[in-house]
Amino acid sequence: MSKTVLLTAGGTGGHLFPAQALASELSRRGWTVELATDERADKYGTEFPARKVHIIASATIRGRNPVSLAKTAFQLLFGTLQARKVIKALQPDVVAGFGGYPTFPPMYAARLTNTPSILHEANAVMGRANKLLAKGVSAIATSVPIEELPSDLSSKLVETGNPVRDAVLDAAELDFTPPASAGPLKLLVFGGSQGARFFSDLVPPAVAELSDEQRKRVKIVQQCRPEDMERVQKAYQDLGVEAECAPFFTDLPQRIAQAHLVVCRSGASSVSELSVLGRPSILVPLPGAIDQDQAANAKVLEKAGGAWAIRQVDLHPSRLSKELIRFMHAPEMLEAAAKAARTVAKPDAVKRLADLVESVAENKGVRP
Repeated sequence: MSKTVLLTAGGTGGHLFPAQALASELSRRGWTVELATDERADKYGTEFPARKVHIIASATIRGRNPVSLAKTAFQLLFGTLQARKVIKALQPDVVAGFGGYPTFPPMYAARLTNTPSILHEANAVMGRANKLLAKGVSAIATSVPIEELPSDLSSKLVETGNPVRDAVLDAAELDFTPPASAGPLKLLVFGGSQGARFFSDLVPPAVAELSDEQRKRVKIVQQCRPEDMERVQKAYQDLGVEAECAPFFTDLPQRIAQAHLVVCRSGASSVSELSVLGRPSILVPLPGAIDQDQAANAKVLEKAGGAWAIRQVDLHPSRLSKELIRFMHAPEMLEAAAKAARTVAKPDAVKRLADLVESVAENKGVRP
């Protein structure tokens, strides 16, 4: 008889993509997969390999305003009641959460119904929602060693790695070839909505500081917000630079695999995909984050020699222009970073996580 897993994840790619990878692996193993998330993720529903997507009410804790906190508490309570109803109807063998406040209601409902549960923490610093839930789960899967984790949670930890989508594993078969002398330098730039705005302001003026001959070598693929598209495309057109811009690339793993250099934020999924694909990168952690999780993620890849981490405040157009020129003259640096990035990769992370799910579902507890 098929077993059922209820996956729950926040409504962003960073939370949903690892959940999607696990859903595909468990489906191959004969499991029935259901997804609980919030309304932001409804656009993923047609692609997510789940029998059904359950939209659960949720809210993020922002500030300490009493009225705002009361509204958030009400939303989380309402979502928990919704999730409890879903769990009672499905009777899943296990619930697995991937972070973000939309996971709080389903994961807490799992605790209320004594349903075995797993948290997956993709970042090097545990997120606030996961911290609130950690004591009540059966096991905690991690991507990398977690910084500043309470000692009483250590017995629940299993380092599985961060699952990447099947499309990433397929693209990883393409070997890295460094740019030839005087040949094109293929630059890929992406970073989510907030990252896209910063990079739209950064990259065109950086390319403008290159010489005419250097600009002819640069081939750019860049994610831009819709409202920035026209000005970014015009800037590259005026510079005579070959560039493809879009708000979203459905084939991003292939785009990464085809790049000589990636410039992006250092979200957990991006860092994991860069390591599995083995591509060099300039990582720009999102500033202002309470937990500084992206800075911690970037350190993992930088320490291995697979990336260059640069704070946003330090990455101005002139700095990026100099970095591009440096790599044009020393492509061997890119090749070395590509090899180093693969040393921290865990391409079998999804299988490890699926094994843990099955172990917890069978009431075997944490598997070392």
